[in-house]
Amino acid sequence: MLALTITTLLTAISAFAVSGAEGRNCGSNPTASQVAKAEAQYVDDLAADGLTPQSFRSFTTAATRNIPVYWHVIRSGDSLSQGNIPKDQIIDQINVLNKAYASCGISFTLAGTDSTINADWFNLAGPNSSYQTAMKSALRKGGAGDLNFYSVGFTRGAGQGLLGYATFPSDYARKPTDDGVVLLYSSLPGGSATPFDLGYTAVHEAGHWCGLYHTFQGGCAGVGDQISDTPAEDSPAYGCQINRDTCTGGGLDPVHNYMDYSDDSCLSEFTFGQCSRMAGQLSNFRGFAIPRTDQKETAQKVEL
Repeated sequence: MLALTITTLLTAISAFAVSGAEGRNCGSNPTASQVAKAEAQYVDDLAADGLTPQSFRSFTTAATRNIPVYWHVIRSGDSLSQGNIPKDQIIDQINVLNKAYASCGISFTLAGTDSTINADWFNLAGPNSSYQTAMKSALRKGGAGDLNFYSVGFTRGAGQGLLGYATFPSDYARKPTDDGVVLLYSSLPGGSATPFDLGYTAVHEAGHWCGLYHTFQGGCAGVGDQISDTPAEDSPAYGCQINRDTCTGGGLDPVHNYMDYSDDSCLSEFTFGQCSRMAGQLSNFRGFAIPRTDQKETAQKVEL
């Protein structure tokens, strides 16, 4: 099912929250017209270079695209409960990212960390808020190909209850300083945000940053997440609903996919189509050189 990837020139921000018994909920719900606009931009950009989205189905995973990561620890005080996560936990998170993205030929290297005490940013940062704008404007490093993470508390305001949110590749040209991922500090590996404490919130949000939409985007009809080998899914999967099938035909719901809403312990895979989608997005919007072979590859699941 073709899922949204780069959401919109109008800032498709992906935000997903812990909501009681249901689990994750996402605040990023681009309209059909927003999706169409973002996808038209992508297709037009590629056409100018004599390419199509399908050109990246022959990308090679042998040559790894390395993404520098800048981690900004935002805290309200000196204790762990105030967001003061240790560097070892950040390194563990980078390792989780590398394992999850290895089969897509993507790796992450920690390029730098910094720590800022700012109670307003820690508690009140959220999508489109003045607090997150000030935070990113003050701290963001690098260019389009550098991934900035901001770990915060999401205790009040626009971000209350969120696990994380991200900008998409097509957003960068319009507002470079807004680019990056904001996520809950306790969702890192070994954190206290059970059942979202294995580090897959960062994997999910990095997927958006690399151009992926949710697997359930668009439901059972339409082009969905722009990916042909993620079965159509009518709604988010919570917990670990194995053998769930919400759309007729196409296979069981992709509940193990990193871009669904299952608990961390249930998530384990990207598909080949998602890998090729990220290759195209990183090439077009983030300036990565993506080696391709002359041979078209058939769709296959990449399980990690």
